[in-house]
Amino acid sequence: MLRYLFFAFLIYLAYRLVFHFIIPIYKTTRQVKKQFREMHSRMENNMSQQQPYQQPATPATENKKQQGGDYIEFEELK
Repeated sequence: MLRYLFFAFLIYLAYRLVFHFIIPIYKTTRQVKKQFREMHSRMENNMSQQQPYQQPATPATENKKQQGGDYIEFEELK
């Protein structure tokens, strides 16, 4: 009799573990992944819409950046 009560208690604990812990965690992770995918796709759509408005760098400005570096000439005023 005690053995049956012990097995019934183990089955009850397994039931509680599955339906009150494992399944909610599974549903939550699935929902979070879905939200991340939606956010990523929205960001990609926004980036693709902004691409035509950005002006590409011309070769002349790229050469100036490479030649000039970070040094800026100035004259000291007294």
